[in-house]
Amino acid sequence: MNWKELFPADCPPSPADIEYHINFPLYHQFCEHIEKSYQSAPKIEYSKCGGAPGWNVKYKKGGRSICTIYPHEGFFTCLVCIGAKEADRAELVLSGCTEEIRRLYAHAKPFNGTRWLMIDVKNEETLRDVKELIRIRCS
Repeated sequence: MNWKELFPADCPPSPADIEYHINFPLYHQFCEHIEKSYQSAPKIEYSKCGGAPGWNVKYKKGGRSICTIYPHEGFFTCLVCIGAKEADRAELVLSGCTEEIRRLYAHAKPFNGTRWLMIDVKNEETLRDVKELIRIRCS
């Protein structure tokens, strides 16, 4: 059963439900990193967005989005937005990122000056790249 069917709009998941569904050790590590590094608490929200409807986990700092996590079985997708202010710094670190991240960034057309990167986190290398992009976003 997919995530949206397991937890419809009137049935919010707990943090434990999310972690159990994802069932990927790097998810917990990533959440701890965001919470400690940016003093941000997770907020579970329901989205009717056509691209990724259902419950997700948002991290914000000072009213500004850090990232949004979309649960899947065995992995998670992390939305990181790179705005015009961060673009130059992000492009400097891309050479050290995986080919997948470089390709994703290159193909993400800016919308109002922002690239919306939906990154599937399935391994440590991709997680490292996501952390680096978030560091740039938050600096």
